[in-house]
Amino acid sequence: MSGRNRRDFLKLAGSIGASAAVARAGQSKAAAEPPPGPVRAWRTTTGQMFQPIEPPQWAPWKEASPAAIHLDPATHYQAILGFGGAFTDASCYLFHRMAREDRKALLSDLFGSEGLGFSVCRTCIGSSDYSTKMYSYDESSQPDLELKNFSIEHDRKWILPTLLEAGRINSNLFLFSSPWSPPGWMKPNGSMLGGNMDGRYMGPYAQYFINFLNAYSAAGVTIQAVTVQNEVDTDQDCRMPAAVWGQEYEIKFVKKFLAPALQKASLQTKIWILDHNYDLWGRVVDELGDPDVYNAVDGVAWHGYFGTPDSMTRVHDTFPAKHAYWTEGGPDSFDKPGYGTNWAKWSSTFTAILRNYARCIVSWNLLLDEKGKPNIGPFTAGGLVTLDSKTQKLSMSGQYRAFAHYSKTMQRGARIFASWGELPGIDHLAAENPDGSRVVVLTNRGLDQRVQCILASRALNLALPPDSVTTLVW
Repeated sequence: MSGRNRRDFLKLAGSIGASAAVARAGQSKAAAEPPPGPVRAWRTTTGQMFQPIEPPQWAPWKEASPAAIHLDPATHYQAILGFGGAFTDASCYLFHRMAREDRKALLSDLFGSEGLGFSVCRTCIGSSDYSTKMYSYDESSQPDLELKNFSIEHDRKWILPTLLEAGRINSNLFLFSSPWSPPGWMKPNGSMLGGNMDGRYMGPYAQYFINFLNAYSAAGVTIQAVTVQNEVDTDQDCRMPAAVWGQEYEIKFVKKFLAPALQKASLQTKIWILDHNYDLWGRVVDELGDPDVYNAVDGVAWHGYFGTPDSMTRVHDTFPAKHAYWTEGGPDSFDKPGYGTNWAKWSSTFTAILRNYARCIVSWNLLLDEKGKPNIGPFTAGGLVTLDSKTQKLSMSGQYRAFAHYSKTMQRGARIFASWGELPGIDHLAAENPDGSRVVVLTNRGLDQRVQCILASRALNLALPPDSVTTLVW
């Protein structure tokens, strides 16, 4: 990676003089940069849902517009793993409430090469709040240290069949899994509702992970990464499956129990820590400062409910070899204004996530009904897609619409590259795919604007309608 980081580019973008200097530098690179190919483009705005448009083409330029976005493919950042959502118990239950052909069509739309092409998804180790009931894989009234009661039988009804069906549509599906709570007998309160992990049971709990991974593998589903705990820093007031993991507990569990258990079982499953909000970045720095944790962990799972995405960059700048994964964030309730039309809001969010080193963006529930159910918890959210419980009609969220501009055009292994230029209401992101094609996503959260994209000695001038997302590919 270049020595210049994205903070440098933000500083450059804030100065007209610096922008001019960068423009001259871009012209000096012209000889090394081959002429860009023909541009294709798609747009989402009112009345247009990822519709192809006739874009302007690259042409020589002499003077940068004040509304210029500079592109520098030579300065690249993280590689993209992919995009997707969560196969919660609730979502999988609803998939199997659909007629077989309707379910196949929706899964093809989400995971197929002609659809969104989702390739990174989350599963739950036991029940989350979005479940048909509360359950673990080892139900016992007494400590079951040898896990004699372990069973994934619940998941065989609709979770595993849905995962297998999605995997047949996209054979490159990367799955990671998160627990909301250990079995109740592993906690001082004796319940999956809230509370905290009992340190005495870390050994059996590590084996619980191994049993889960092996049972899923035997069922034909490979889980490639796990997080220690969904949202380590809250018990949600004992209103849903949840567990607090103190920082010292997560450190101890990872280095003394989970990592050794994975190694002993000859499993290559990656470990991601935190699985919680941006504002806990200081905790992450402390945990990765432990050499044994650092060596055991592939990266950090992030949620975006509190804090700001530049927290991921803070951690990256301290530990550049550790990856960032954005693992949860979903639409507001179906009945809230903007559910189906806030694509610009979500695209702006996605751009900020990817501009701060995240390798994936994973929504929360793939599918819920119009009331945000099934749900055994206290929070109400919307699904990426809503299935009307009476009519079986599908409604796509604004988040779904925003995803199309990223997941349909950015391949696994795409590298984010530098783009800079401060334009009010405009967000921009650039990436280069493994096949050499390049992608620029332009989000306009405001009124009509014109922008100029500059690549070496060529420029492209484009009108952006209000409340729109536009993707350019060449």
